[in-house]
Amino acid sequence: MKADIEIARETELTKIKQVAEHIGIPRDEVENYGRYIAKIPEHLIDEEKVKRSNLILVTAITATKAGIGKTTVSIGLALGLNKIGKKAIVALREPSLGPCFGMKGGAAGGGYAQVLPMEKINLHFTGDFHAITSAHNMISALLDNYLYQNQSKGFGLKEILWKRVLDVNDRSLRNVVLGLGAKTDGITRQSGFDITPASEIMAILCLSKDLDDLRRRIENILLGFTYDGKPFTVNDLGVAGAITVLLKDAIHPNLVQTTENTAAFVHGGPFANIAHGCNSLLATKMAMTFGDYVVTEAGFGADLGAEKFYNIKCRKSGLQPRLTVIVATTQGLKMHGGVSLDRIKEPNMEGLREGLRNLDKHVRNLHSFGQTVIVAFNRYATDTDEEMELLHQHCDKLGVGFAINNAYSEGGEGAVDLARLVVDTIEQKPSEPLRFTYKDSDSVEQKIEKVALGLYGASVVTYSSETRKKIKLIEEMGIAHYPVCIAKTQYSFSADPKIYGAVNNFEFHIKDIVINNGAEMIVAIAGEIMRMPGLPKEPQAKYIDIVDGQIDGLS
Repeated sequence: MKADIEIARETELTKIKQVAEHIGIPRDEVENYGRYIAKIPEHLIDEEKVKRSNLILVTAITATKAGIGKTTVSIGLALGLNKIGKKAIVALREPSLGPCFGMKGGAAGGGYAQVLPMEKINLHFTGDFHAITSAHNMISALLDNYLYQNQSKGFGLKEILWKRVLDVNDRSLRNVVLGLGAKTDGITRQSGFDITPASEIMAILCLSKDLDDLRRRIENILLGFTYDGKPFTVNDLGVAGAITVLLKDAIHPNLVQTTENTAAFVHGGPFANIAHGCNSLLATKMAMTFGDYVVTEAGFGADLGAEKFYNIKCRKSGLQPRLTVIVATTQGLKMHGGVSLDRIKEPNMEGLREGLRNLDKHVRNLHSFGQTVIVAFNRYATDTDEEMELLHQHCDKLGVGFAINNAYSEGGEGAVDLARLVVDTIEQKPSEPLRFTYKDSDSVEQKIEKVALGLYGASVVTYSSETRKKIKLIEEMGIAHYPVCIAKTQYSFSADPKIYGAVNNFEFHIKDIVINNGAEMIVAIAGEIMRMPGLPKEPQAKYIDIVDGQIDGLS
């Protein structure tokens, strides 16, 4: 089969204004970024149409380094729905340059189920990530300047919480010292960098309802504490307007197209292991305004992306998925069944059976939210009929629908069975009203423990002394009603990336808490997860190049 980038290049693209017109967006509302990419203004969102649209969430079993193919299935399902005559749109997150040049090489789907133009989407796209990076670091520069200019007046902060960000994987920037050199070079202090998808500005952009809400949230960003214990925010700096100006274009959802020229919104990009893992609320609602069926995904496994989609995004927006699709592969299941990474392509029925425990746990968790669940089996060339039949029979016993997805190799035609199952299930057994894992009124500890004990399977949650201080501070600030966003490894239900499967009865340690007062959520950091990833031994950047004027190495 051809490489992803070859398929992308061979696809004849439709001009973006035609794509927009096809789903009902007026031509004069389309702001072109070239011929095949556009920004769509958020004032077109119609809340009544949003209520009538069928929102479908795509999630997955616990991630493995072999990949699960969730984005490919999401795009494929939208293609399949259009094939059977439904008006369907897919709404996805934007790729980050960090993973693209690190491990993944791209995040725009694969095979004949991609969003296009994939090279631009995987690289600088419409500049949203750069705008977020600039806005975040502008706050950093303005804060440091404020401290420098007012030190002679005796002003200072007892604790500074705000770091800087870059959209690269760079472990060397996790801890840095600022202000070295002459006195005019600033105040010397220790700080660090996070990756742009972990920026609170990213979360704010993805959760904001409109430009006014964006500004309100920016004003509330907590930068640190004064020596008398008072919170110091962006509002105290007096620069919220300037930061909003930097984001005035980035807030508009991006419209692109699939390999079959159907509409796709790609906007926002928080990671699900270190942030809340969902595309922007505005892009989802825009898609629901113009699509009868909208497919969206949440990052990594259901314990991360789906949990945060329900408990954070849906809680704050009122969105209600009609159905959740969980993606599984034989390779992923075998790895969770104890089969080594180098042998997961080989038939191994025992390993597959053991790995089904991981799927079962995710399905139980999704049911706890009141969600109707179906399983999308993402087929690889090495899968055997016997393995697929085992999984099909197992899903029958669980009472969940099952369909094979071949969209990678066949496009929308390969997802027709999945699309029909989705439509039939929504018509016959739509999901119940969402049941959240915790109440707004629960304490911070109760929220963390209900997720860790009830969904992950931990037996006890422990807290560092620093975490307990932060929790007390949260209570004093009167913001304990915020939802929690647990940052942990994507490779395990636990905080240990080496423990695969459906692990239970483990200690879950919270080592720190980050207060995202603008995004209105509490980020609890578990285990050794890093908000600035490092590069692998063989980064994908080694294989990305321009050959005869064309980009190579993206996938």
